Amino acid sequence: MAEYKTTPLYGGALIADLPANFADVSTIRQVPDNQEVYIDKDGFTSIIFDIVERVGGPGTNPEIDGNALTTHLEELVGDGRDGVKVWNTTPTLFSRLDEDIPAYTLIATHSPQPDPGKTAGDDRPGTSTDFTAIILTLVRLEREKTDLLITINVPHIRGEYDEEDVDLQLGKQGKLIGDAVDYASKIWETFKVKDWGLFKEV
Repeated sequence: MAEYKTTPLYGGALIADLPANFADVSTIRQVPDNQEVYIDKDGFTSIIFDIVERVGGPGTNPEIDGNALTTHLEELVGDGRDGVKVWNTTPTLFSRLDEDIPAYTLIATHSPQPDPGKTAGDDRPGTSTDFTAIILTLVRLEREKTDLLITINVPHIRGEYDEEDVDLQLGKQGKLIGDAVDYASKIWETFKVKDWGLFKEV
């Protein structure tokens, strides 16, 4: 069971419990002002908070919000959208946000597309990513004209995970994705906005 610590985000304007073994990437390299990035010190998983401009029309319903979630996922994977498969999308309840604030979470996988310019065997051993699992939570803050994205990226690197444990078609998530779902659940439970003024500044 992972240990968690209450972590101030964006100078303490937001807080959430994050795994204790995740490090703040901004202490190592520059991170954009609208992002907070944490990475597993013992692995490859990362947790990214991203404050972006709201996409889509006014109001909320599954169609408007579903389209927004798709737009953000496509922006996240960029040119690699051909290798994306969405496995499920569910409404998400944040324990410490108003119930009328809509939030949704999807689980997707992104498989790198073969590079036609590379020949087999070009990959250095140990650096070949089979696929990356993405747990993307979208919080729609319409009054603030803001979408808050919480993305957990879970690279599955050949030799670093048990391939037989993962088959999303059969509902087998494997340990890495299972852990990431736990991280997401803890964030939904503990995430709190302490200063709503943040969304005017970013």
